[in-house]
Amino acid sequence: MVKYRDQTLDRTFAALSDPTRRALLARLGEQESLSVSELAQPFAMSLPAIMKHLDVLSDAGLIAREKTGRTVACRLTAQPMEQAMNWLNRYARFWSENLDRLAAFVEEDPWPNQQLPPSSPSVPASPSHAGSARGRKKSTPPGPSRKT
Repeated sequence: MVKYRDQTLDRTFAALSDPTRRALLARLGEQESLSVSELAQPFAMSLPAIMKHLDVLSDAGLIAREKTGRTVACRLTAQPMEQAMNWLNRYARFWSENLDRLAAFVEEDPWPNQQLPPSSPSVPASPSHAGSARGRKKSTPPGPSRKT
């Protein structure tokens, strides 16, 4: 039976739903380990706000924090992300297979050549081909004035 409720997967996608948290993960993906203050530097938000984002990422298991003295360093952990990728890959395979079948169907049965019916002289030409018969309307004389 397929599990539709998986708390780890729910927390992973919830953590990834925020652009600031995705940016924090991207920074951690570029370097092995960064301190909280190094992580917070490019963001225009307070350190407590960054700490809240890091709490969400930590609760989801996407980062690990290590405290050395007064410095807290963060590093990326891949296990929950791998689980999310496996879940997404199932749907990628589904869509890929369906699109492959659609492409095969379209290539297999070419569209019939549609020919336009021969034009017959008894059909009058459309009025759009002829010049306009009406001239420009002249303006009417002004109506009565309210001033008396």
